[in-house]
Amino acid sequence: MSCATADALCAKLQMTLTTALERELERVLAKVIRESIKVFAWVQFALRQFALRQFAFKQFVARQFTSTKGDTPMLRASVLCFLVTFTAYCVAGEPGELGSDLAKQLGVTLPSIAPARASHEGHGPHERLVIDNAMLVDGLGSPPRGPVSIIVEGNLIKAITSRAPEALPGEQRIDAAGMTALPGFIDSHVHIGNPLQGLAGPITPPEYVFKLWLAHGITTVRDVGSVMGLQWTVEHAKRSASNEIVAPTIVPYAMFPGSDITDAKGAQAWVKSVQARGAQGVKLRGGTKEALTAVYEATRALGMGTANHHDQNGVYDMNVLDSARLGLDSMEHWYGLPEAMFTDRTIQDYPKGYNYSDEQWRFGEAGNLWLQAAGPDTETWANTIKELIELDFTLVPTFTIYEANRDVMRARRAEWHEEYTWPALTQFFKPDPRLHGSYHFDWTTGHEVAWKNNFNRWMRFVNEFKNAGGRVATGSDAGFIYKVFGFAYIRELELLQEAGFHPLEVIQAATRNGAELIGIDDLTGSITPGRRADIVLVDGDPIANFKLLYGTGHMYLDRETNTLGRKGGVSYTIKDGVVFDAKALLADVKAMVARANHGASD
Repeated sequence: MSCATADALCAKLQMTLTTALERELERVLAKVIRESIKVFAWVQFALRQFALRQFAFKQFVARQFTSTKGDTPMLRASVLCFLVTFTAYCVAGEPGELGSDLAKQLGVTLPSIAPARASHEGHGPHERLVIDNAMLVDGLGSPPRGPVSIIVEGNLIKAITSRAPEALPGEQRIDAAGMTALPGFIDSHVHIGNPLQGLAGPITPPEYVFKLWLAHGITTVRDVGSVMGLQWTVEHAKRSASNEIVAPTIVPYAMFPGSDITDAKGAQAWVKSVQARGAQGVKLRGGTKEALTAVYEATRALGMGTANHHDQNGVYDMNVLDSARLGLDSMEHWYGLPEAMFTDRTIQDYPKGYNYSDEQWRFGEAGNLWLQAAGPDTETWANTIKELIELDFTLVPTFTIYEANRDVMRARRAEWHEEYTWPALTQFFKPDPRLHGSYHFDWTTGHEVAWKNNFNRWMRFVNEFKNAGGRVATGSDAGFIYKVFGFAYIRELELLQEAGFHPLEVIQAATRNGAELIGIDDLTGSITPGRRADIVLVDGDPIANFKLLYGTGHMYLDRETNTLGRKGGVSYTIKDGVVFDAKALLADVKAMVARANHGASD
């Protein structure tokens, strides 16, 4: 067998072998060859225990097949047998497939790929589409202006005019009188689903998630971690790019397995492997300094993005400033930022009895963390902001995902839950020690007060960072802690305003800033000639009231009739030139949930 043949066989093996374990494996395999093929059962067990991977093993196999010394039929048969055994075990251990691996371990089924776009689901791109009479918010910080006409040709914005152009044969027109045109929203922190949800019932189907996003004007998402599996996510990204499915543009990131890969060589090989399989970036949560440094070096060299949730298990060795200095693009949530501003300690003040694995302890004590760091108006606070800005860093705070911690009853009873929350998602939100984010086991007034104080300090930092010239992008992290896709994103806009952002600054965070973070600001993020036709048309003026963007609209009192009414909601979401009826998408979701609830009751 040639070296090329060996390479072809080993190309199927997608995980990494560490150098040390490679040497041990060579020793064990040599013994197997000499003694008995039965020992391969022990080798399989070793692989299972140590999560051994492809890359170092590939070199070993090539050496064995090309070696002339001791080259015997027994040797070749033994190596082939080992390859079969190794492949059988590692087929579920491809780089970036942690989510699908977890699903197999839990015995849950991942949803199928979203169905093809039906003929009635959106129309376009059109040779020429004209949107007339719209008030324009361009996403660049300009004040609203209008009425304007937006001319779209194919999937690109051609021109913006103050006078309605003459009608041309065959063109499509939308009368947007009374509507505001905004750039398509970018959710910079999403998960299309998660395998743990399968313990509570059937996982949210992707079409449910996608339609909720589009119904709320979200035209681009950054899936940080691809926890449903990289292959699964990349397949959806490809189909969305060709408009084969009803979905936003998807930017897939792979989750780095920091507990399995601890050396630089393995980390670099992993980054190259996930990029080859379609990942546009990497999400990190922790790992050794050596491995994380190598990840940042490899991603920079390959032009990939990076995001980091600085897990408390590793934040002592690498906080936000440490990561930013190595080239991290964005921090997710806020973990690692207070730790970068500790002045009278080096480790969070964990109380007696603390257990990180018990999520009420973890999240309960996290509510005290900001007050343990240097506060506003200190040199440490100011210097941290200054350095992060100099490093062209981005904050993705995801305020919304932790909002339940300051008012769990509000989050639990949100008005959209009854008709738009997937039944298994409802179950997943309930307290359950098996599930991530389902931790309000005994949540007290004291917890909520601490988190309100936590939010005050956190919001002030984000606002001052923005005011000093820093980039803040909008992310929702929906699917956890009572947050539903789409609805959670609009709530994040409200919370950014609460933090001190002007509504136009909020729109910048939701559009241009997200595009800059992902590296697609030359394609989308603003309503500008030459950019992709990603446009949101909403009834009314959302700059005056973000509640108009909720799928359920804004409730108000009609004083003439003394009756309650609703107004607002996105009317049309245009993604890549395809025009979707947002209210029809929302109706589809409502029907999906009703059918799922009926099935659950049966």
